Amino acid sequence: MKHFAHRRHLTARPVIVALAAAMALTASGCAKSEDDAANKSDSSASAADAGQKVVTPKPGSKGCTIDAYGGKKLDLKNATVGFSQSEKEANPFRIAETASIKAEASKRGLKLLTANAQSQFSKQISDVQDLLAKGADLLVIAPLNSDGWEPVLKAAAAKKVPIVTIDRKINTTACKDYVSFIASDFVDQGKRAADQMIEATGGKGEVAILLGAAGNNVTTERTKGFKDRIKEKAPDLKVVFQQTGDFAREKGQQVTEQLIQSKPGIKGIYAENDEMGLGAVAALKGAGKKAGDVKIVTVDGTRNAVQGIVDGWISGVIESNPRFGPLAFQTLDTFTQGKEVPQDVIIQDGAYDAKNAKSDIGKAF
Repeated sequence: MKHFAHRRHLTARPVIVALAAAMALTASGCAKSEDDAANKSDSSASAADAGQKVVTPKPGSKGCTIDAYGGKKLDLKNATVGFSQSEKEANPFRIAETASIKAEASKRGLKLLTANAQSQFSKQISDVQDLLAKGADLLVIAPLNSDGWEPVLKAAAAKKVPIVTIDRKINTTACKDYVSFIASDFVDQGKRAADQMIEATGGKGEVAILLGAAGNNVTTERTKGFKDRIKEKAPDLKVVFQQTGDFAREKGQQVTEQLIQSKPGIKGIYAENDEMGLGAVAALKGAGKKAGDVKIVTVDGTRNAVQGIVDGWISGVIESNPRFGPLAFQTLDTFTQGKEVPQDVIIQDGAYDAKNAKSDIGKAF
């Protein structure tokens, strides 16, 4: 997930729609994260508690059908599904996301082809083209960037292969170039993170933003939501520093080390994912800071970040649930039967703070 400047901004709030009741299926259990110690936390939360849930639909929500899209009916059980992962699976979000896709495909007895772009956009384009060449009838794509997908879309259209995108949006036309986009409301995540920051800081002081990776709607929208809410509710809370940490722990640590030097009085850090937030914690520890000296709010919901709340280093975490498997495959199943599916499937995310971190850590991934 890069710096949002000079990138086309997507609609801040996608149309919120829900699938049929069957789409309330929940995903499989948590995947492991980078720190083994965190994985030893209580994992008693049920799959129903940890899985994705769809937000209630709004009037006027748009749908997509095979006839409108130009595809063909098929039995999902006999289809080959291609899954393109965007980033290296060192990030717990990507580990859990891929695990959920694989688990649901296995549960349904489907043939699944997978590829990992290793955080290289040119590789992701060639990966998807290769999946098509290998006979993928359907595609699930976790895009690295939102722009630059024309070669893939052209190739998929030629073979009438439906595409579902998860987590990040492709800047193109729904129900023409892709069927559905399944994700969180990223603007709302930014606003909720701002609410946590306002509460943690008292709504006054200087704060910094560790931006996600450039070139996708997640970074743009999480930034917009945070800034809009700060401007609305806490004008005395000033964003005085923002720099990309590329959604990576090491980069988040490096940027925070620079931040501490240039802005020694910084009161809070909004990290647009947990990995950057954990990097910020490492930087603060290295600088001799104590837990709570600088308030940190993050987005994702990994075990390590929630443990950071328990330990006092992180003030709050807004969940961004990566368990897309059940919703992605239910969308494809419904669509290939000739039934209408939503163009935008928005999931409902929870949150962690000092009140529930210890009791709910088992729901984290």
